[in-house]
Amino acid sequence: MKLLRRQFLLLTAAVIATPISSKGALAETYPARPVRVIVPYAPAGPADILARLTVPYDPYKDFDAVTIAVTSPTVLTVHPSLPVQNVKDLVALIKSGSIKYSFASPGTGTPPHLIGEHFRLSLGLDLVHVPFNSAGLAITSTLAGHTPIAFTSLPPAVPQVQEGKLRALAVTSKMRSPALPNVPSMVEASYPNIEGQGWFAFIVPAGTPKDITTLLNREIVKTIALPDIKEKMTALGFEAVGSTPDEAAALFRSESAKWARVIREAGIKAN
Repeated sequence: MKLLRRQFLLLTAAVIATPISSKGALAETYPARPVRVIVPYAPAGPADILARLTVPYDPYKDFDAVTIAVTSPTVLTVHPSLPVQNVKDLVALIKSGSIKYSFASPGTGTPPHLIGEHFRLSLGLDLVHVPFNSAGLAITSTLAGHTPIAFTSLPPAVPQVQEGKLRALAVTSKMRSPALPNVPSMVEASYPNIEGQGWFAFIVPAGTPKDITTLLNREIVKTIALPDIKEKMTALGFEAVGSTPDEAAALFRSESAKWARVIREAGIKAN
């Protein structure tokens, strides 16, 4: 849901302060169209939170779903120095209490963070969350051994795992990822309830004519199904979906309800 909210920001109008021009006509007519504000920082940071206070949308009433384009599971990785080979080993190590462990994520409220919290809460683990401003920074911290455990999206982790710089214990999808075919899913690791993934959706303003939504859905689904596009996405850890608008809308609501429970139980705050 965090990914969807980030996309919403790019589609909303915002009013910004501008110097008063000596030409009255210009002052009266500006802005003649919506002004797009780009926040060049990661979600959940102070700039992101401040920018959203200009945002009056309701994510369900103000937008119509077009399609879920792709999904990407989160991967649980550890620094190779950790004496664990699988998820059960990691759980046992954390529960031993010999050392207090922490896990890195791309930032507060991101899918990997929520999955990490779900992992912690479901298994009753004493595990500290350390948020970063991107998956790349979270991976870098784990590579250096500062935060020996990481929950991140697949793309930045795949090359590090392939080169042996990180050890991947599981992906949080129901099936293995083609990008890391030798890494088990959480289902195979005997933790079927620890499941979740990031997803990227296309949306349009509410009330967009049905024929336009249908056209967009058809062309987007056709594009992501092209063999060369699909092959490149798979190598990066993305899985093509191409859902219907109704399926996408249903996913928005089910994901919101699912992760809202985790947010409440973990006491996650935007600040």
